[in-house]
Amino acid sequence: MEITLEHISKHFKDKTRSGSPVKKAVDDVNLHLTPGVWGLLGANGSGKTTLMRMVCGIMKPTEGRICYDGVDISQLGDLYREIIGYLPQEFGFYPEFTVQHYLEYIAALKGIPDKQAKHKIDELLSRLSLEDVRRKKIIKLSGGMKRRVGIGQALLNDPELLVLDEPTSGLDPGERVRFRNLLSEFAQNRIVLISTHIVPDVEYIAAHNAIMKNGSILQTGTTQQLVSQIHGKVFQATIPPRELGLWESKIQIINLRNEEDGSICLRYLGASSDIPNATPQAPCLEDLYLHLFPRS
Repeated sequence: MEITLEHISKHFKDKTRSGSPVKKAVDDVNLHLTPGVWGLLGANGSGKTTLMRMVCGIMKPTEGRICYDGVDISQLGDLYREIIGYLPQEFGFYPEFTVQHYLEYIAALKGIPDKQAKHKIDELLSRLSLEDVRRKKIIKLSGGMKRRVGIGQALLNDPELLVLDEPTSGLDPGERVRFRNLLSEFAQNRIVLISTHIVPDVEYIAAHNAIMKNGSILQTGTTQQLVSQIHGKVFQATIPPRELGLWESKIQIINLRNEEDGSICLRYLGASSDIPNATPQAPCLEDLYLHLFPRS
């Protein structure tokens, strides 16, 4: 099982600029997706959502082709849609739908037999901690619960390809941990593509990551491969509060915290140990993200 993107581009008419009628939202993307969790990382506006909509067959590329096991998805039609689960950034529902009725409705749209759908819905409501609200209208749920309902509908048909656009938006830390564990288990022998700018969502579960910027893929690789490029560029140091403004103008600070003695501990990116007595730190994927997207 594999999804191959070959020279994928998507152009839109840019009505805001009279001299430039075409805007490239996605520009010559090549990817080879194999079973496991894939993280698609990038700042807002980098083209992630457009790319994922093309992977799902919702939007056609202007150039290039997308293949599933060597066959162009445009030729597969309904057969391709049957193997996909998709969670957009915002999923729609009728206001009168309860959680139960909504999932039954989506199951019917996906052609899942009633008996199979009932069993799967019960299973997902349990896994996603939604059993207590199954008869509650979705419109009255919290943002996190609505997101879990969206995740549930994407999993209903036990898809071979699961595409999730900002799936943990609105989830609390505990929900995010449970969701990551669910995905790790689900991804065995399946392809899971997660688009996010929240790096911890994919850092520990993604087998591979693709980093997207300005419509193009900058880099792909495992977390270890990607972070190796900033080895020796991440440091930690403790400074007095009066020096914070000085260092903020000189270095890229990743995190800071106030210590009990009144000092400030900084984690920062630099070409060398700019701050006296700073100690090198093992880089992580979030460090790399901030290195590539310093203003995001």
